[in-house]
Formats: sequence, structure tokens, C-alpha cells
Amino acid sequence: MDCGLYLYGIFPDSMPEQLALEGMDKQPVYSTIIEGFTFLYSSAKQEKYLASRRNLICHERVLEQAMNEGFRTLLPLRFGMVIKTWETVIEQLTRPHQDKLKDLFAKLAGRREVSVKVLWDSKSELQALLSANKDLKQKRDAMEGKTMSMEEVIDIGQMIENGLLLRKQEVIQAFRDELNSLAKEVVENDPMTEEMIYNAAYLISWDAEAEFSDRVEAIDQKFGDRFRIRYNNFTAPYTFAQLF
Repeated sequence: MDCGLYLYGIFPDSMPEQLALEGMDKQPVYSTIIEGFTFLYSSAKQEKYLASRRNLICHERVLEQAMNEGFRTLLPLRFGMVIKTWETVIEQLTRPHQDKLKDLFAKLAGRREVSVKVLWDSKSELQALLSANKDLKQKRDAMEGKTMSMEEVIDIGQMIENGLLLRKQEVIQAFRDELNSLAKEVVENDPMTEEMIYNAAYLISWDAEAEFSDRVEAIDQKFGDRFRIRYNNFTAPYTFAQLF
């Protein structure tokens, strides 16, 4: 039983009516043109989709496979968007936001989103900080051997915190210096975990990815084992396609 239509994304160009893609609930994926915009969709077998890992990956895979087929410019729609009729899309999206949609397509034309996430071991960084600062290490070690006033404890804690912050900023600035010049736009997001110290998305030209990747690799080699880099070189441009 169909519960409506599940929407994946919007493209500025026409596409084959049926693509060799498998969507949600293993349904075939189709395209249709609504007021000049091409929508990628499949039949919805549920009124509401659980944001499970499997479903999220399926939604993303459809968009990435379409991009791999040569339809590179797209506006990805949020996960779980189910409609009953196309009139809903016309009334709530294409007519009231037509100019905004066209502006977003113009910004994304010929560009792709990549992302960099940097994670480090805070305990290892603390040991490296103490090894490089003998006075701080002595003060810190003294905390374990004698009773200290609250003021002394706070003072040492602030020194350690400031030292780690400087080491963190050194790493972050290296990424900014090497990567930002290749990007049309950069969005620095909040870290997702305590061990993550940098989380950024970049809007770059399609043909700039090879150089971007080389620069990420060079940074990784420069700092050795101090941190781990998660580099995603191919994803739908969610960060830079915000309509609202």
C-alpha cells in the first residue's frame, strides 16, 4: 500500500524518468519535473520513516548515485519527507521559493561539498604539553604529593587548559591556512564528540578536489600521529543548500 511519495532531492536539469536506483523500502526511483525543477522520488510505503542508520544511508546513497551518474548539481531534501500529492510541493516550495531555489542552484553549479573532521587523544596531548613545559609538569605533579589551596589548583588547571587550547588552535589554523583558499565557502560546525577538535565543510570546485585531498594528506603527514582525520570527499551538499 502506497502512503504517498518519498522525496530525495531537487535537480535543475531534466533526468531519465526512471533511474537504475533503489530507494526507500527497495522501491524504484523516478524523476519528474515540477514547475521547471526535477524531483527525485519513489513510492512511500510508510507515512513516517524512522531515522535509522539503514534509512539514512539509503537516502544519502540515492543522492550520491545520482550525482555519480552525472547529475552533480542538486539540492538535497531533508530525510523523511513524504508528500501525498505534488500540489503540496507546488504550494509550499516551488512557487513561494522559486527565486531562492534558482539562486541556490547557481551557487552550487560546478561545485561539490567535502568535509574534514579532526579528532585527537586529549590524554596524549596533555602528556605532550607537560613534556614540552617542565615548569607546568612540576606544578602538576606537585598536586599529587601535597595538599594545595583551591587557588593553586585553579591556577594550574587554567594553565593546562590554556596550553591545550593553544595546541588545538595550532592544528585548526593549519587546516584553515591550507584549505580555506580552495573553497568558495567554509562552514565550521560544532565538534560532535569530546575528542573532535575541528569539524568543517567546504564548498569547492569539482576539479579542485584532487588538490584539496593532497593538502589534507600533507597536513596529516606534517603532524604525524597527533590526530586522526576523517575526510569525506563526496557528499550531497547539505551544508550549503539551506533553503530556510
